[in-house]
Amino acid sequence: MKKELPIVPAIFPMPVVLIATYNEDGSIDVMNAAWCTAYDYKQIKLNLSEEHMTMKNIRRNKAFTVTMADKSHINEADYFGIVSSNKVKDKFERTHLKAHKSEKINAPILDDFPLCMECVLDEEEPVGYGVIGNIVRLSVEESCLDESGKVNPSKLEALIYDPFRHGYYVVGEKVGNAFSDGRKIK
Repeated sequence: MKKELPIVPAIFPMPVVLIATYNEDGSIDVMNAAWCTAYDYKQIKLNLSEEHMTMKNIRRNKAFTVTMADKSHINEADYFGIVSSNKVKDKFERTHLKAHKSEKINAPILDDFPLCMECVLDEEEPVGYGVIGNIVRLSVEESCLDESGKVNPSKLEALIYDPFRHGYYVVGEKVGNAFSDGRKIK
């Protein structure tokens, strides 16, 4: 029997991503967000509210990076979600993380994290909450690749967010094969 619960966005797991942009003065802004999803084959969608500095920066720069947060940097990733760049101007510097400017877009790449998508703004939804970005470059640390050159999710140690208990978990065990295991029923 199912029990009725208070409404939460019960999409689990939610990826923990770090959205990085440049502020007007050239300093780095990073925001933790779980409201990110694949929108198309080479596009991602972010849901950001108007008051975020990150949203203002995306509009101005027309570019941003999306980095998968990882287990090694859980404290920094969480910090980026609980501290606002509107209030703490040197938010990124306080973490002592490293970054460099993308060669393709006007946005920073966070050096300490294993996977990064460099994106240009494609579209903004009229209400101002949805941002669609075209992925122009995907890079990953070689240590996170398997023997065939594909990303091994367990090596990324990517964080996922639990909206029920507000916990972070790590992606890990492979339990099946997509586009294959269902053939057993055919």
